[in-house]
Amino acid sequence: MGKQKFYDTAIKQERAILVGVVTPGEKDEQTKEYLDELAFLVDTAGGKVEKVFTQKMLKPERATFVGTGKLEEIKAYVKSEEIDTVVFDDELSPSQLRNIDRELGVKVLDRSNLILDIFANRAQTAQAKTQVELAQLQYVLPRLTGMWTHLERQKGGIGMRGPGETQIESDRRIILTKISLLKERLRNIDRQNETQRKNRGQLIRVALVGYTNVGKSTIMNMLSKSEVFAENKLFATLDTTVRKVVIENLPFLLSDTVGFIRKLPHHLVECFKSTLDEVREADLLIHVVDVSHPNFEDQINTVNETLKDIGAIDKDMILLFNKIDAYVSPETDDEDDDGKLTLEEFKRSWMSHDKVPVLFISATEKENIEEFKTLMYEKIKAAHIARYPYDSNLLY
Repeated sequence: MGKQKFYDTAIKQERAILVGVVTPGEKDEQTKEYLDELAFLVDTAGGKVEKVFTQKMLKPERATFVGTGKLEEIKAYVKSEEIDTVVFDDELSPSQLRNIDRELGVKVLDRSNLILDIFANRAQTAQAKTQVELAQLQYVLPRLTGMWTHLERQKGGIGMRGPGETQIESDRRIILTKISLLKERLRNIDRQNETQRKNRGQLIRVALVGYTNVGKSTIMNMLSKSEVFAENKLFATLDTTVRKVVIENLPFLLSDTVGFIRKLPHHLVECFKSTLDEVREADLLIHVVDVSHPNFEDQINTVNETLKDIGAIDKDMILLFNKIDAYVSPETDDEDDDGKLTLEEFKRSWMSHDKVPVLFISATEKENIEEFKTLMYEKIKAAHIARYPYDSNLLY
């Protein structure tokens, strides 16, 4: 009897390299942060980053994004190390994608494509799946040319178009038809969601907003005592979750929304604007910030820019600094920490801001949660009284 063979059926983790262009005026730590975030995106998508390539340029090369010499260097590394995927930190034009793909001979992705892949993997509801599919098709449409380069083109003028061109035109028609169908489907879902929001009665609405992976879902779980999916990955939450919460005698609706991120593809923002209706229609926003992140101020700016884009920047807001348990205070003898504040100094510096109330908590360690609940209660109560001054159902 022959020896039994065993086959490894585990999915092999893709080995990836990252490529970024450093333009004038961009600081080294900024470049590092962008590429660290890109590495986190690759990790979230299930890949493993083996190496990072950067090149200082006035602006990306029109044909190949990076210079010819750098592309040769990347090609040599891809070949010698058997790399599966090359990920670029900025969106590639269709011609750049085509040229790089031809030169490297492996899978080439840009930041937009990678985010779309993660979104596609995370989408659970019909709305999220439709939004992601629409964004993917809008991304693919201008990049159809080059997908049919294996088809030989006939020479000649009018009436003598080759099969490649015919195939591209056919595919473009199919995709455009599909896009219009998906847009119609989204409009129907939006109408249903609008009806649901109207049927939620007189309750005040509160929305958790913030950069991706700052702890919004953990706060949602803590306040609503329900299990909303939360993990240390980017875009763990893609679908908006709404829960009824009661603090003391006061019921309200709390929603957890998709996390924001810099360089988010424009067509993805457009597709997800309906998901962000919960933010637009909220009475109170809780802007959650990861205080332990070295560049949290950039993240605050990214979130505020997105809120401005969707017309929600002027809403009543609480600025909630989360993860104070992970905040690293400076060592007195560490030169690298020059200028870094202790947590108490940091708190005092932000508490002096008079625009919005500021709180410091740890959702995982349950620090300062009662103070947070008290502030929320006062805010929601004020909003309720302003809207329903004669509501006798609420006991003050």
